[in-house]
Amino acid sequence: MMNLFIYSFFMMIIFMLFFFMSLYLNLMNLSYMMEWLFFNFNSINVEFYILFDWISSLFIGVVMLISSMIMLYSMIYMGDDMFIDRFIKLVIMFVLSMILMIISPNLISILFGWDGLGLTSYCLVIYYQNYLSYNSGMVTVLCNRIGDIGLLMSIGLMFMFGSWGLSFMSNSKLILSMIVLAAVTKSAQIPFSVWLPMAMAAPTPVSALVHSSTLVTAGVYLMIRFNKYLMNSGIEKILLYISVFTMFMSGLMANFENDLKKIIALSTLSQLGLMMMILSLSFNFLAFFHLLTHAIFKSLLFMCAGVMIHLMNNNQDIRLCGNLNEFIPFTMMSFYISSLALMGIPFLAGFYSKDLIMEIIYLNNINIFLLMMITLSISFTVSYSLRLMYYVYFGSFKNSSFYYYKEDKLMNLSMFVLLILSLISGSMLMWMFFFDNYFLFMNVDVKMTTMFLLFVGALLSLVVLMKNLINMLMFSYFFSSMWLMNYMYMWIYSPIMIWGLNIYETDKMWVEFMGKKIIYSMMNSLVIKMKLFKIYMFIFISVLILLIIFFIN
Repeated sequence: MMNLFIYSFFMMIIFMLFFFMSLYLNLMNLSYMMEWLFFNFNSINVEFYILFDWISSLFIGVVMLISSMIMLYSMIYMGDDMFIDRFIKLVIMFVLSMILMIISPNLISILFGWDGLGLTSYCLVIYYQNYLSYNSGMVTVLCNRIGDIGLLMSIGLMFMFGSWGLSFMSNSKLILSMIVLAAVTKSAQIPFSVWLPMAMAAPTPVSALVHSSTLVTAGVYLMIRFNKYLMNSGIEKILLYISVFTMFMSGLMANFENDLKKIIALSTLSQLGLMMMILSLSFNFLAFFHLLTHAIFKSLLFMCAGVMIHLMNNNQDIRLCGNLNEFIPFTMMSFYISSLALMGIPFLAGFYSKDLIMEIIYLNNINIFLLMMITLSISFTVSYSLRLMYYVYFGSFKNSSFYYYKEDKLMNLSMFVLLILSLISGSMLMWMFFFDNYFLFMNVDVKMTTMFLLFVGALLSLVVLMKNLINMLMFSYFFSSMWLMNYMYMWIYSPIMIWGLNIYETDKMWVEFMGKKIIYSMMNSLVIKMKLFKIYMFIFISVLILLIIFFIN
């Protein structure tokens, strides 16, 4: 247990170091790159790069801050777990893999961190070792492996240019397509969105770290780094449609979901779609701004959800909640403030980045169909957040007649730090880093459109809460099942699985039946030959001895 406190303290020191370093690099407009040559062959250099600029330093600082708070939180949340040492090692390996990916401007060195993220996230999803965890872990790792294949293929294709540096990336549209495939799978965009809600089988501290601020944002960060090579290639238009559909689908599904952690996971998916959408319009600093603010309030949401799940005897159904502010007042206050920041309520963390993104959307030439889907998706964010607040605040507690639970001071401390940052991080980052990137001038009615969308979302939440209307809807199952994407995977994978099973059966038949007979016959023939050999040797030695005796006499 003491190890967790030491790790938390050490990560907080690293956060302070990298935060002030990013301030200095941004102010002085500096970046440092280190290069390490492994070996070269056929005029190709296999090099390891490390890039420190204000973007990578600031992102490492935010990852370290959230990891530090989650280590404190895990001291209580995972304190009674039998395998807590394994949990600590997996989380540290995960954070190190993320840092390696952040500081790498080279595809070879990115691959080390990228695969490390995939492997450790699989180990963390299957941490509880039950049927649901194994199933979720397998879906997670298979979806992520598709993106890994894209990264490996881009490395192979860049072999012809003589370097794996980013400056050679714009030479081929196929390479860019492979990079986009890797980013889309890791950030769970359509049609790879299935794995993110399933990955909620992991412990809640893992969800707070892995599935809100690090693993799923790895694809977005990759696109931020490669954004200038992607523009004017034609791929950005496809990415725009994919991201808008992802945002719309996840927001719609969250309004019909009853699992607490899955609702928060779907809100993460919605915000990832928002980041990818603004990236496809080449506003990479704005996507990075929203990535940082979203990481802070979303990790706080997951930590509050963990306390609520413990209070409800490990039950995650929001219909069993009610009046939770009587039992865990500080946690519920943190939950409400982080939900308001997620909605984009003015002057909280999410407002500064989301409002800027929407204003950029209004000023861009986007067709009316996409604009309607984007505005509806923003309204859905408000509606599912208010629906969640309604279930946990109003009504009576429906879980058990007797309970004994009180908030822990150490968990409250970790949530308090993120709560303060959920209030001030948006304005703080705007003043320190993003104040001179964008200047927008527009009419008041266009400016107030986003505020109007908040009221539309509130009205939508009232409509969704009307149970009779939901029962009348024939498509409620379609809305709540991620547009039947699970069945699409089943249709795609079932022929492959049947084919693989046939090969396995054939292989088993050859090895266990045919192979056994062949080995048995070979052993028999070998034994027979050995017996014959012994007989021949006995005869030969006997004859030789008789001859020696005969000649001696």
